[in-house]
Amino acid sequence: MGRDKGKQGAVDQNKKQRIRNPLWRPVCTQAGSSEECSVKELHVEYENDDSEKSKVINQAHEVHFAISTSVSNIEEPNSCIYGNNENRTIEEGSLLSAEKHSTSIEVAASLIRFIRGKGGSTQKRIEEELGVKIIFPSSRKEDFIIIEGSSAESLARAADKVQVILDEAVKSPSLDYSHFISLPLAIHPELVDKLVNFQNSILGISNDNLASVSNGDASDDDEDVNHQSDRRSSSVAVGLKVEDANQHVKVHISDIPLTSYPPRASTSSSLSDLGIDKSIFIKPRTFHLTILMLKLWNKERIDAATEVLKNVYAKVVDTLGSRPVRIRLKGLDCMRGSLAKARVLYAPVEEIGSEDRLIGACQVIIDAYVEAGLVLEKDANHRLKLHATVMNARHRKRKTGMRKFDSFDARDIIKKYGAEEWGEYLIREAHLSQRFMFDENGYYHCCASIPFPETMAED
Repeated sequence: MGRDKGKQGAVDQNKKQRIRNPLWRPVCTQAGSSEECSVKELHVEYENDDSEKSKVINQAHEVHFAISTSVSNIEEPNSCIYGNNENRTIEEGSLLSAEKHSTSIEVAASLIRFIRGKGGSTQKRIEEELGVKIIFPSSRKEDFIIIEGSSAESLARAADKVQVILDEAVKSPSLDYSHFISLPLAIHPELVDKLVNFQNSILGISNDNLASVSNGDASDDDEDVNHQSDRRSSSVAVGLKVEDANQHVKVHISDIPLTSYPPRASTSSSLSDLGIDKSIFIKPRTFHLTILMLKLWNKERIDAATEVLKNVYAKVVDTLGSRPVRIRLKGLDCMRGSLAKARVLYAPVEEIGSEDRLIGACQVIIDAYVEAGLVLEKDANHRLKLHATVMNARHRKRKTGMRKFDSFDARDIIKKYGAEEWGEYLIREAHLSQRFMFDENGYYHCCASIPFPETMAED
């Protein structure tokens, strides 16, 4: 009985010492990212020695982006508060650290590199300064970054810093174009086939036709491999015929005259010396004419660009006189640099009929985008020159240890294809195309399009 009274006294003493024990009850939390809540309330109940409960509501700062919250490792009140106080101490800070907050911010693919910074320096600075984690999209199809942190305040500050970076990036001349207005030519299968043959011919052309680096003809891959194998081998095969199979024959290799042959230069090494590789060729299924380049870094600008193209349709058809327009592609020419140091090789475009209806229609589209404020000033004053690019050194994919080429030698290509007849083709439509994204047919992703007349309008 005395022992029971002692235990009861200890309980009473613990009750007196338990003045303010926090009991956390999250009201608005999220286990997943599908739901959104811009304001979160966290109710905290306190117990005093009079057994009265008072509630304190902690309301997070309201922000303009979606915030999701998840609370992990929260135990039942009885196990936390009324458990063994000698082995378990509950502090306010330990429960706060269990909260996880996240927010998503829309960022165009062309702007991601500005948030990363050189070598990831900008990202690292934000993460270390604010104690957050920035997660980038895994593909260009996603246009959101995710910021995770321990508090809504840290997320808000991180989001502000990201917004400042984006505001500066869209004004930067180093921001790459994300979209463009195109006239697809890859919709003509016969033209695609000609481009494929052109590329295969250049990449597999013999050395004596491409560059004067060898007097011999290039052979196929199998023969090249065998030839190189023969050169590396130090053994000599000699056929001898004797009448008596029991007799032995001695052959002195030094007595056999050796003939030296000039090494056969490979096509691939010659192409590399000329700065030519497959990556600088335009993909045949993306072949097109470019009307206008655009920088559309968010959904609002993309939607606005889509509406502009749709609204200008009637004026474009009127400029074309409601008649089909055809072009002729003939020859090749160099746009930048000399033929020895070419940067862009293209097929000149000629409108059949010499009425300049196509140029007029393209100018109508350009003017509409300029009026909508979607075109940079330097691009608005740019003189339009329709051309069909077939090779561009800017597209080069460099490998580790590879020499840097800003140009390529196009002299022998021009000699062979300078007067090439690529054919005549109908211009069927204009697209708002997205760079670096492709549809199932292999052409650039189409955000919007308008058709061109394909038949003569009836009176």
